Amino acid sequence: MTNSVLYEAPGPRAKRRARYTSIVVGVALLGIAAWAVAQLAAAGQFTMNKWGPLVDPSHEYFAALWNILGQGLVNTLQAAALSIALSLVIGTAMALTRITSAPWYRWAVVGVIELLRGIPVVIAIFFAARVLPELGIELPLLWYLVIGLTAYNSVIIAEIVRAGILSLPRGQSEAAYALGMRRSQVLLTVLLPQAFRTMLPALISQLVVVLKDTSLGYVISYPELVQEAEIAIQNLNNPIQIYFVVAVVFIAINYSLSRLAVFTERRLSRGRQGPSRPARPHRTPAATGNATGGGH
Repeated sequence: MTNSVLYEAPGPRAKRRARYTSIVVGVALLGIAAWAVAQLAAAGQFTMNKWGPLVDPSHEYFAALWNILGQGLVNTLQAAALSIALSLVIGTAMALTRITSAPWYRWAVVGVIELLRGIPVVIAIFFAARVLPELGIELPLLWYLVIGLTAYNSVIIAEIVRAGILSLPRGQSEAAYALGMRRSQVLLTVLLPQAFRTMLPALISQLVVVLKDTSLGYVISYPELVQEAEIAIQNLNNPIQIYFVVAVVFIAINYSLSRLAVFTERRLSRGRQGPSRPARPHRTPAATGNATGGGH
């Protein structure tokens, strides 16, 4: 048995303590969950009066509520899709610009990236919605939200892509230069595809963040899912139930994105390995001797 580099392998007594501690913590969490459910039940949070608009098709508000939530989900996905696409394109361009920039203007590129990284997303959204109209740029609320999300997330993606490129072995670029490739060809056809494969989990995680940050559209009254849920709560007075459904929707979408990242990473890894080469047949000494005429 080999010991770990970071810590020693636990012995029988430590394993027993960990097992007992896990059981005690699990029982305590189950007890807290049971107590919370009992309190919610005592407060009438499981009655059809609260859940009816969400689960009972015959309820008078069922169709209207799901129409509002559905439209909010469509608005959320639309803002997220545009922000993700623009963030990927602009972030990749910023990463390549920072890598290839000359020293005399690199400070400006780095300054823009660090400035946008330090601004909270909600400030970027509010700035886009309040300052751009003052400059005579009138846009729908959707685009103010997209501009704010893109301004922040594009620089994060730029740093992710730059880290992926710098993590590649120097031999990759040296071999490409030895073949006569230009610097732009080396970046676009050799380094960038490998960087995307390497940083794919981090990129997908950032895309999940973009989707969740669409809920910050409330600062400009953009009708995304959470904003529409708040309007419904003001009329139906069932915040726990509606927010529970909204949370389930976000969890389902984000979990699907995470599984997509795992699936894509496995497919890319399988593609890098390439098809397995067939094993060469093993020749016995007798067969070798017959082939060479060595028999007496």
